[in-house]
Amino acid sequence: MSGLSNIIEEFIMELFQGTEDGVVEIQRNELAEYFDCAPSQINYVLTTRFTPYKGYYVESRRGGGGYIKIVKVEFDTEETINELIVNTIGNSITKNKAYSIIDSLLEEDIITEREAYLMKVALGDRSLACVTGNRNELRADILKNMLLILLKE
Repeated sequence: MSGLSNIIEEFIMELFQGTEDGVVEIQRNELAEYFDCAPSQINYVLTTRFTPYKGYYVESRRGGGGYIKIVKVEFDTEETINELIVNTIGNSITKNKAYSIIDSLLEEDIITEREAYLMKVALGDRSLACVTGNRNELRADILKNMLLILLKE
């Protein structure tokens, strides 16, 4: 099933290449028909591959074939990074979600590959091994502080 999920993700990513505004609108049922799968498979891809942590906002409406609007969030303003710090990271974040944010920043050329690597090492389980409780809270604090440094530049 993950093979089909990868194919659907790639298809949606290709749709983004054809847009100038970073918005893709699709019909869930049409996409499910195209890939000969259940609409729930499309939902799975959207909820696991197009998340705020990965730089996407998904808006959907029930009925009428299940209209879906996917917005690629641009990390080009202070407001966007502030929004990321307050709403997306919050008080706690898992390693995988933190890595997804870092990957999105790298993809948007906000940070370099070296900076992404250093951030991931600092937020990884090996670096935080001595922390027995509240590891995800510490991870969130470290990530937020790194992002604040990015705002200063």
